[in-house]
Amino acid sequence: MVAYGLGDAGTGLAATQLGFYLFPFFTCAAGLPAFIAGSLLTVIKVWDALNDPLIGWMSDHTQTRWGPRLPWMLSAALPLGISLAAMWWVPDGTVVQRTAYYVVMAVLLMTAYTSVNLPYAALSTELTTDTAMRTRLNAARFTGSILAGLSGLIVASVVLSDGGGGYLAMGRITGTIASVATLLCCWGLAPYAKQAQRPTPSTEPPLEQLKRVMANPRFRQVVGLFLLLWFGLQLMQVVALIWLVQVVHVAPALSTWMLLPFQIASLLGLQLWSLLSNRIGRIATLRWGSALWIVACLLSMLFPELPEGASGLQLLPLVGLISLVGIGAATAYLIPWSLLPDAIDADPGKPAGLYTAWMVFGQKLIIGLTMSVFGSLLSLTGYISAEECSGALSFIAQPDSAVLAIRLCMGPLPAVLVVLGLAVMRGWPDRGAHLQANAG
Repeated sequence: MVAYGLGDAGTGLAATQLGFYLFPFFTCAAGLPAFIAGSLLTVIKVWDALNDPLIGWMSDHTQTRWGPRLPWMLSAALPLGISLAAMWWVPDGTVVQRTAYYVVMAVLLMTAYTSVNLPYAALSTELTTDTAMRTRLNAARFTGSILAGLSGLIVASVVLSDGGGGYLAMGRITGTIASVATLLCCWGLAPYAKQAQRPTPSTEPPLEQLKRVMANPRFRQVVGLFLLLWFGLQLMQVVALIWLVQVVHVAPALSTWMLLPFQIASLLGLQLWSLLSNRIGRIATLRWGSALWIVACLLSMLFPELPEGASGLQLLPLVGLISLVGIGAATAYLIPWSLLPDAIDADPGKPAGLYTAWMVFGQKLIIGLTMSVFGSLLSLTGYISAEECSGALSFIAQPDSAVLAIRLCMGPLPAVLVVLGLAVMRGWPDRGAHLQANAG
């Protein structure tokens, strides 16, 4: 459990910092317009999506004494750390030259990221066939991810007091953590991976692979839930720092610390939902967590501006709201991934890498395209990028249209996505779904 939990620490750390800080970094430290920043996020997510089926297919066809997954994780551990550090450097040159640099770094980073994360995710299906144990493995996975993300936010809160220069220091520290955690995971899982279930290699071309997985009705439900919940979660992550500074008027130096309650609450929520999943079922747990999340989203839309120099007592409602979001959103980490093995078991070949790849492919592709729309929306509504950083992000009085767009992206839009996710899961036979008749 400990070794498996470490496997998502490196990629979870990268995902947390990229999710919360990359858009502010582009528009503040790197001095890029909002529409270019949004387009870069699209490049990152689209490339991350496109390489998933390829690496999933190659991972399924890798044959070694250590199984098909660990060699990929081991070979990508150092490139992951190096490219993560390089992503936070601001090179000299024009906007076009800096944009080209970040495109190259994005391609390198997300190739390494997928080479670690996708084979690792497939292991939760292959290490055991027990449903409760698979849920525990995914709980351990996201516990490691959230703890690593929490450590990344603490590092960011400390070093980003240096403004734009702090981003590079943050990248060096977290890149080192990401590589070391991945290597430790490989070392700890090696004896178990040798005995794990092996996939049946498929010679199907990509289009046939897609037809195969989409013919599985259980997979269609799981992937629909996953797309909707993670789109809502990652949209809130991208908007969170901007919402805190530009809308709620939290001081820039304090804003990075205000993200910590989200990670802490997510960690606690993960343990709560994991316990409830094994007692009342995963779908019932999903409903409870989603209800809290929806309420928190709607409150975020209406949360008022803080007075200048707000006291600790005046900040408590904001901390409580952020914590409520974290507890509810923890279901997005746990439930879809705990349901995926049921869908894989409905396929006679049980190609875990294939299903994992296509699940993540859809998520990243949709989110990537939406991030471009988000950046363009901010530009169209008159969002003003900073010319220099005060902490992670500088406060600039924004036009009302931009403030409204930020509030909508922080509140009603994620709430609607969560509601749609619940609708998708209607009719799921929670317990024993993997024992149903084979799909397709």
